[in-house]
Amino acid sequence: NDRFRGWIVRILERKTKKVVGMFTPLPNGGGLIRDEGKGWGQDLKIKPGETKDAEKGELIAAEILSFPDDGKEFTGRVVQIIGNSADPLNDIQRVVHTLNIPFEFSERALREARTLSPHVSEKDMKGREDLRDLRFITIDGATAKDFDDAIFIEQNARGFRLFVAIADVSHYVRPGTGIDDEAVVRGTSVYFPNFVIPMLPEVLSNELCSLNPNVARLALVAEMQMDFTGTLIESDFYEAVIQSQARVTYGEAQEIIDGSRIEKLSHVHEDILRAADLAKILMAKRFREGSLDLEIPETQLMIDSSGNPIDVIRSERLFSHRLIEEMMLAANVAVAKFLASREIPSMYRIHESPNPDAITLLEKYLRNFGGNVKLDQGKLQKRLTKALQEFEGKPEAQVLNILTLRSMSQAKYSPNNLGHFGLGFEFYTHFTSPIRRYPDLIVHRLLKSQVMPGSSYRVMADEDLHTAGTMLSACEQRAAKAERQIQAIKKARFMQKHLGEEFDGVISSVTKFGLFVLLRQFEIDGLIHIDNLGKQGFARYEYDEENLRLYSKKSGQSFTIGDPIRIRVLAADIDEGKIDFEPAEVATRREKSKGKDDRADWK
Repeated sequence: NDRFRGWIVRILERKTKKVVGMFTPLPNGGGLIRDEGKGWGQDLKIKPGETKDAEKGELIAAEILSFPDDGKEFTGRVVQIIGNSADPLNDIQRVVHTLNIPFEFSERALREARTLSPHVSEKDMKGREDLRDLRFITIDGATAKDFDDAIFIEQNARGFRLFVAIADVSHYVRPGTGIDDEAVVRGTSVYFPNFVIPMLPEVLSNELCSLNPNVARLALVAEMQMDFTGTLIESDFYEAVIQSQARVTYGEAQEIIDGSRIEKLSHVHEDILRAADLAKILMAKRFREGSLDLEIPETQLMIDSSGNPIDVIRSERLFSHRLIEEMMLAANVAVAKFLASREIPSMYRIHESPNPDAITLLEKYLRNFGGNVKLDQGKLQKRLTKALQEFEGKPEAQVLNILTLRSMSQAKYSPNNLGHFGLGFEFYTHFTSPIRRYPDLIVHRLLKSQVMPGSSYRVMADEDLHTAGTMLSACEQRAAKAERQIQAIKKARFMQKHLGEEFDGVISSVTKFGLFVLLRQFEIDGLIHIDNLGKQGFARYEYDEENLRLYSKKSGQSFTIGDPIRIRVLAADIDEGKIDFEPAEVATRREKSKGKDDRADWK
C-alpha cells in the first residue's frame, strides 16, 4: 500500500562500541566478558596481549574490535580496569562506561581551554550594554559551582521589568572549535552524587562563563516588561556586561521571603522580596491558564568519602526554587515567541499531548481511588490539575502524581513548534542554561543572528536543526538514564544494610509479575514478586487488568495501587540496582512455619 519496506545492506557504524563486565582469564593469555545479561548474543573475547593484565573478577571496560557478523568473532581489548565491582567508588565509572558517556576532554579542547583567561578582558566588553550598576543576584543550591543565570527586577508604573542575564557561552564557544565539538558530543552535563561530568571545560563552566559574585561577566540578557498580571508586554534581547551583587542560596532566599534578615544580603533584601512578588503572580497566571503542577518528590543521596550511601532523604522543595523557575520560564517563553515571530528555523522544547490510551489508564487509577473528575471534558491540563487537587493531602496523592507523570509524553528538542503540553505554553524553548545544555547554546546563537545584524552568528538550516534536536534529545535521555542508574545502585547499597528489616510503604504499581512498593521513610521503591506474595491455599494471585490489582479468588484478598503495605527487605542486587521486598505478614508466617519444622526436627 503506502508503506515502504527495506532491508539492511551494510552496517556503517555500531552504536555500542564499548562494553563493561567482569573479566574471566583464559589459558591462552586472553580472557572473556561473559554475556550475563543476554544483551550481546555471545561472550566477548579479549585477545591475548590486550588484557592490560586484568585479573579474574575485576570490572573492566573493553573496546569492541570486531562484531560477530560475516563469520567474524566477537572480540575486544581492555581499555580500562575499573576495579572491584564491590567498591562503591567504582559505581560512577561503571555507569559512565556502560552508557558510553564521554568524560575525558580531547587534547584539542584542553589546549583551547588553556588559552582562556579566567577573567573577562576589556576588549570583550566593548560594544555591550553595561549593566554592572544593576543589582543582579544568583540564586542556586549551596553546592553549585556553575551559575548560568542572574536576575534583577524593578517595579514601575506599568508593572514589573524583569532582567534575566544568562552566561554568554556563545561568545567563547564558537562552532567548529574543539570545545564546541566536545560539547556537541556530550550534549549536556551529567550530575551524579558529589560528582559532575561537565559539558564544558572547568575554566568555562566554573570560571569565565559562571556568573560569580563581584566580578564582571559577559551575558546575553532578556529584558522583559510585564504588567501587574504577569502578562508580557514587550521584550528586548542584547549582549551585556553584568556584575552579580550576591551569590544567594535557596535556603537564604527562603529565609528572607519568610521574614528574616540576613546581614550579608541586606543590600539585596528588597530585590529578593520583589522577585518573590513577581514569581507569585507568574505562577498564579501559569496555573490559571492550564499549566500542570506535579509535585514529584525528589530524593537526595548522602554519600560518604568512600562512596557509600549513609542516608536517603527527601529533597525539600522551597518557594525560592519556584521563584527562580518562574523567572527562567518567563525568559524561555519570551525568547521562543521572539524567534517564532522572525519566522526562522529555530530550536524549541516541545512536549506533545499524552497518548489517549495513557489517559484512559490514568482515568482507571483515578476511578479506583474514588476520583470523580472526567478527563475527557474540557482542557486536559485543567482536568488533570482538578483531579489531583481532589486528593491533595491524602496518602494517595504522591502515587497519583507519579502515575500522572508516567502517562505523559517525553519532552524533546525539535524545530517543529508543537507547544509544551505540561507547561501549557504555545511557545517554549531552552535558553537559560548554556553552560550545561547544548540546545541552549544553539538558541543563543540563533537569537544573536537576529538581534546582532552583521555579526558572525548565522541561522541554521532546518535539516541541521532536526538532526541536532534528535541527537541532543538522545544525549539528554542518556544522561537521565545514567543519573537514574546511579540512584538505583546507591539505593540498593543502602538497602543492603537493612536486609530483614520492616518498613511501611505504599503500592505504586501493579503488574502481572508483582507489586512495586514505594517506602514512606526513604522514597525508595522495590518489587514484591508475585511468588513472594504468599499463596492462598494452592492458588496464586491473579492479575485483574480492568481494576489494576492482584487478587485471590479463594481468600478475596487483593492488592491495588495506593494501598498501604508493610514490607520486609528481602534482597538488594547492587549490580542491577534492584531491591526485592516481601509482605511482612508473609515473612512472619514463614518464620513461624520454619519454627515448627525446627521443633519437629529436634523432637
